[in-house]
Amino acid sequence: MDFTPVNAIAAEIPVESALMPGSLAQVKSKSRALTATLNASKDEIRTSLKASTLDGVFASLFSNVTGGLLLTNFLLQLGANSTEIGLVASIPMLANLMQPLGAYISERTTSRHYYCLWTYGISRSLWLGLAIAIFWVGSSHAAPGILIALTLGIAVLSYFLGALGSAPWLSWMAALVPRPLRGRYFGLRNSAANLTNLLSVPLMGVLISEWRGGSTQGYGLVLMLGIVSGLVSLWFQNFMVDVNPQTGQRPISSAIEADLIMIPSTSSSLLPPVPTPRFWQDLNFLKFLLYFNLWTFAVSLSAPFFNVYLLNNLDLGISQVTLYNSLTAGANLLLLMFWGKLADRIGNRPILVGVGIVFSVLPLLWLTIDTNSLSIWVWLPLLHLMAGGTMAAIDLCSSNLQLGIAPSHHQSTYFGMAAASAGISGAIGTTAGGFFAQFGSGGLLGLFALSSVLRLAALLSLIFVQERQIRSL
Repeated sequence: MDFTPVNAIAAEIPVESALMPGSLAQVKSKSRALTATLNASKDEIRTSLKASTLDGVFASLFSNVTGGLLLTNFLLQLGANSTEIGLVASIPMLANLMQPLGAYISERTTSRHYYCLWTYGISRSLWLGLAIAIFWVGSSHAAPGILIALTLGIAVLSYFLGALGSAPWLSWMAALVPRPLRGRYFGLRNSAANLTNLLSVPLMGVLISEWRGGSTQGYGLVLMLGIVSGLVSLWFQNFMVDVNPQTGQRPISSAIEADLIMIPSTSSSLLPPVPTPRFWQDLNFLKFLLYFNLWTFAVSLSAPFFNVYLLNNLDLGISQVTLYNSLTAGANLLLLMFWGKLADRIGNRPILVGVGIVFSVLPLLWLTIDTNSLSIWVWLPLLHLMAGGTMAAIDLCSSNLQLGIAPSHHQSTYFGMAAASAGISGAIGTTAGGFFAQFGSGGLLGLFALSSVLRLAALLSLIFVQERQIRSL
């Protein structure tokens, strides 16, 4: 992989070692967890950024296999119904409730690296049980029921355990990546992951569909490869500078950050303290929370079932559906930088409203899809391209809007509350969508129409959210 962009980002870090405050810099220990209290040179930060990028690439391979289209196709091949698909899709969202607990536990450890290693290592290794079961009981008549139940159980344990590491991992990355370079670096890291999705998902789809032992065993083989990729991603974390929560969060000092931002180093004590309201007293944040939860519910109501519609209702092959999903990833990758530059110019809220309207109408366009050649080769690729392009804007601007609304102090509390509440809304949405698709009138097409209406309704609440330093709608 070409690391020229990473090297360019790291080159902006001053050559001077980034030291922790004097009292902490003198702490000496043989434990790897105290690396953050020692010198973190420019080369060490560069190595950490490269390793984190590779970590993201291999982790995305694992995520593609254990979630999304490939897992949905596996369950459908076993005979799973819409309710079970909705339950599986809701598990990662419910797992967000574990993030505050994970943050609490990790703050009492002495190493971000070892905490993430054990948390993610165990959660990813659990899928090995499903891979073994696929080949062990695959020929049994009771195999479908056993494998569906085992998939649900492993997904619950894996996602909930993995969620314990989400907040500590973000805190670790915040310590390693200088504040002025975060946007560029994480944009690069996400682009590398998206490019991996673009290339790997179709290849894995072809492997599953063409495997001589059947698509179920084909998924078992791909699952083994995904588990190996997930563990390889953790190996790259060995090359990242560790942080000890007990002795300090950042190997990069505030003085170095001020130099990077090219702002004169002035004492913050000269400025009067700004009172920070608690999140339940912050009216603007509560308005954002209302929008965020309504939007998450409306999108989650139908999101897991577009692939179900293609695989079941239109009876398309997994290789063709993975190609459509790659178009979504490609459009997302290409337009991400465009939306970021536009958001810097006009703000995030106007983009969320304008693009949100287009994204809300997309489910209605699925009502016109059929098995004719025009739909298969023109409309479906176009819908996936539009979905990828609009999702890039919505994901980016939603995150930026949340960053702008949350005060500089106690941001973790605001982010944790938003993630936990959106997790509940998303889980309720996918579960309700599964029940509606199975028992409601109109089936999946009726669900798409309902989701479209609710998305438009959710956008109304966004009008009342105030974004700092942007043009008024």
